[in-house]
Amino acid sequence: MDLPVMPPVLPMLAKSVAKIPPGMQYEAKWDGFRAIVFRDGDEIELGSRTGKPLTRYFPELVTAVRERLPGRCVVDGEIVIAREGRLDFDALTERIHPADSRVRMLAEKTPASLVVFDLLALDDESLLDVPLNDRRPLLTGALSGVTAPVHVAPATTDIDVAHEWFERYEGAGLDGVIAKPLTVRYLPDERAMYKIKHERTADVVVAGYRYHKSGPVVGSLLLGLYDDRGTLQHVGVCAAFPMKRRSQLVEELEPLRMQDVTGHPWSAWSDEAAHEKARLPGAPSRWSAKKDLSWVPLWPDRVAEVAYDHMENGQRFRHTAQFRRWRPDRTPESCTYAQLEEPVRYDLAEIFGR
Repeated sequence: MDLPVMPPVLPMLAKSVAKIPPGMQYEAKWDGFRAIVFRDGDEIELGSRTGKPLTRYFPELVTAVRERLPGRCVVDGEIVIAREGRLDFDALTERIHPADSRVRMLAEKTPASLVVFDLLALDDESLLDVPLNDRRPLLTGALSGVTAPVHVAPATTDIDVAHEWFERYEGAGLDGVIAKPLTVRYLPDERAMYKIKHERTADVVVAGYRYHKSGPVVGSLLLGLYDDRGTLQHVGVCAAFPMKRRSQLVEELEPLRMQDVTGHPWSAWSDEAAHEKARLPGAPSRWSAKKDLSWVPLWPDRVAEVAYDHMENGQRFRHTAQFRRWRPDRTPESCTYAQLEEPVRYDLAEIFGR
């Protein structure tokens, strides 16, 4: 492969804001796996958000890219699976499987699509330094007439249309709107865009759990985010699971279970003084004086997406978070406070003024 933009490339990212900002290009926020797609003739690579290849998991898209994209190009997009007119993220996660036979079976049973929304290179030219309002016409021109399962993401500069999309597209499984500054260059791994979601979510590291008061089933998952020093900080818990799911979680997390806390990022949790230097589970307080704060340590290798309402002092979830799904496409190290660098807030005056 010999392209002007070579793999791996980390995609440009978005930060959360409360409202759709004016004067930008707007697109729907797709609910799938982000992918940078490289094509040099017959050579195809599907790069994940972490830079690692997704190619082997989506053989049907390799064929589609070879048949439908320009001969030499690099595009940014989203791999999605649709069922009955809605996006199905759970079906997508099933595709990340070590067995090639199962991957190919699922490629026929639940084929994926590629939604393209940016162009990083075409033929021998890198477009990373080209502003978005020039990249977009190059993208639509290069993919003019493209057919399913490859699609060009609809885009508009009309904020009224963006608001309509935000309201209407949720019913199709999309989870908000992306706003892109018209003059922005393509900035890998930088939060240079804006996302407006129907609910506030974060990708977190699951680093332990507590037992439920009823017995040896999961009561709550202990959640962490990495700070700018690379320290895993305890940010809260998610706990609202049906009893059957609590029992399943014990079995599901067993391979990650540590014999003791030695080597765990929160190994000092029982030392009261350690809580002054880091956010650890089991922090002493007047509310927890009589509670059993012990927990089961897990190797911090599993990532989950959780929904939450507010951050307390920008450091932890104010209330119990709600489990949404596992994120096998994310690495623990990518779960940082940068996701929350511009916390979504509600203006109290707006509420009172209704």
